[in-house]
Amino acid sequence: MKLIVIAAYCLAILVSQNITPKNQIKMENQEINGLPKIGILVFEGFLANEVDAPLDVFTKANKEGKPLFNVFLVAEEITPYISEEGLIVVPDVNIVECLDLDLLVVPSSMTPDKETQNSALIRFIQKQHNKTDYTTGHCAGAFLLGEAGIADGKQIVTYCGGSQSLQLDYPSLLAQDDSVNSVVMDGKIMSSNGNLVSYLGSLDLLEKMAGKEQRTLVEEELLIHKLK
Repeated sequence: MKLIVIAAYCLAILVSQNITPKNQIKMENQEINGLPKIGILVFEGFLANEVDAPLDVFTKANKEGKPLFNVFLVAEEITPYISEEGLIVVPDVNIVECLDLDLLVVPSSMTPDKETQNSALIRFIQKQHNKTDYTTGHCAGAFLLGEAGIADGKQIVTYCGGSQSLQLDYPSLLAQDDSVNSVVMDGKIMSSNGNLVSYLGSLDLLEKMAGKEQRTLVEEELLIHKLK
């Protein structure tokens, strides 16, 4: 009984203190350091490569060893999400408290209809796209961009074999032949076939945002040349 009382007392002390959550500290630091903010959207069943690739590419330091971007995961709630492959992640911030982004990355899942029917996620994409310098859709993430209406009149590509479905679902966008196009850039929207091609799309954006030298540096760190 004493142990229960002590535990309850300790919990009450913790609750009474103004303890700042880690994600809030991270958000505050992003406002202070002034680096561009890159938010990678996650949801249940996300495809890991399409989250790993931008994390891998944009978190690499420059030749002076300094970070160039704030990179964080954003989701509908601060709760663990499990990827299609079984990777468990906890986002840094929810979609309500997320700061205005310079780059929004939208991955996909094996059930994109579930995400396109999530009005909260779609509103978040619409809101952020109004502020971003770039918005990215990997694989079936293109369907979320289509649902948000931000790709109307834009050339966009999706997963291999998905172009016709994308065009039928969203006739106002310009779906590109996914058997020919791996990465497509049209204005501030970049799209890719997803999977490992997400690395190519992320590197293309890195070059636009940080220059060719940084892209070369990151490619060397990632040993991209070993894959050719």
